[in-house]
Amino acid sequence: MPDPITRKPTIIDVASLAGVSIKTVSRVINNERHVSTDMRTRVRQAVAKLGFEANESARGMRSLAPEKSYVVAHLYGDAGGLYTHDVQLGLMERCRYFGYHLVVEELDYQSPDIERRAKDLVKRLKLDGAVLTAPLTDNEIVLSVLDEAGVPYVRVSPVTEARHLPSVSIDEKRAAYQMTQHLLTYGHRRIGYIRGLPNHAATELRFEGFRQAMEEAGLEIDPALIEDGEFRYFATIPCARRLLEQADRPTAIFASNDEMATAVIKVAHELGLTVPDDCSIVGFDDIPTSEMLWPSLTTVRQPVSRLGAAAGDLLFTRLSPLGTSEWPTPVPHQVLPHDIVLRGSTAPLRDK
Repeated sequence: MPDPITRKPTIIDVASLAGVSIKTVSRVINNERHVSTDMRTRVRQAVAKLGFEANESARGMRSLAPEKSYVVAHLYGDAGGLYTHDVQLGLMERCRYFGYHLVVEELDYQSPDIERRAKDLVKRLKLDGAVLTAPLTDNEIVLSVLDEAGVPYVRVSPVTEARHLPSVSIDEKRAAYQMTQHLLTYGHRRIGYIRGLPNHAATELRFEGFRQAMEEAGLEIDPALIEDGEFRYFATIPCARRLLEQADRPTAIFASNDEMATAVIKVAHELGLTVPDDCSIVGFDDIPTSEMLWPSLTTVRQPVSRLGAAAGDLLFTRLSPLGTSEWPTPVPHQVLPHDIVLRGSTAPLRDK
C-alpha cells in the first residue's frame, strides 16, 4: 500500500489492491466496455481508497523502471496517408496515458539496406517497444532485427497470425467478401477491382475476399477488370480510365481503399457517367472524405484509431513494471469489428 506522504498512488497500486491487471484498470478509468461489473466495482473502490488520479500512472511507472527509455516507435513502410495517421492517433493516446514518447519512422521495405537502417534505428532510439503496420508487419528482416535487439512489438493487420507474435486486426478478407456480396446482391456481375500496394497485407487479404465471393457466385474474374492502384489517388486515375473507357465497362468497381475509390468517382464524373446509375463504386476504410463525396461512398468501416490504441494496450501490458520478459501464452491476437456502410454510391443494376 503506498504511503500518501512519500508518493502518490499509481495505476500499479490500484491493480494490486483490486487484484486485476493494469489493462483492466485502464479500461475502467477510460469507461471502456468488456469489463465485468465485479471488476469495475473493485477497481473503482481501489481508486477511491487510494485517492488515485489517472494522470499519475505514468509517473508511477517511471519511478519503478528508471532504466527504460520510455520511447515506443510506430514503424511503417508506405507513404503514410490517413490510415497511418489514424493508427498513430490511437497509439499516441495510449503512449501519453502510460507516459511514453511516440516516434514515427518510415522504413522503405524495398530498400536493399533495410536491415542496416532498421538496426541503426533501434540502436539510436533505444526503443522499449514498437508497433508495426503493413507492409512491415510481415517483413522478416525488420522482425528479425527487433527480435535480435530484444525489442517487443505488436503487429497491426498482418497477413497471417503467428503463434508467437501478438497482433491486432480486423477480418480484412471477410470484410471484402461481404462488400463484394453487397454488389452481387444488387445484381452486378461484371465487377472491376483495384488492388493496393504489392506486398501489403491488406492488398492480399482484401483481394482474397473479393475472389472468394466471385467464385462462390460462379463468376470468373476477368483480368481486364483488375488494376493496381497502390492505395493512392493519383496512381488510380489511369486505372479508373482504363476500366471505365472499356466498350464493355464494369457495372461496379470495388476500389480496395477509399482514396482509390475517390479517384474512380472523379474519373466517372469526367467521363460523363452517373454514379451509381452507370457504375456503382465502393471503397474500404471509411475515411472522412467518404461521406463528403457526391454521391457519398459505400465502404467498409474499420476502426483504425482503435487498432492503434489496441496495439498500444497489448504492448504496454508487456512493458509495464509488472510485465514479464515473454508474451503470455497464448500470445494475444485481437480482432476488432468492422461495418459495411451503405451510402449513395451503390445501386441495383439497371437494365441495359
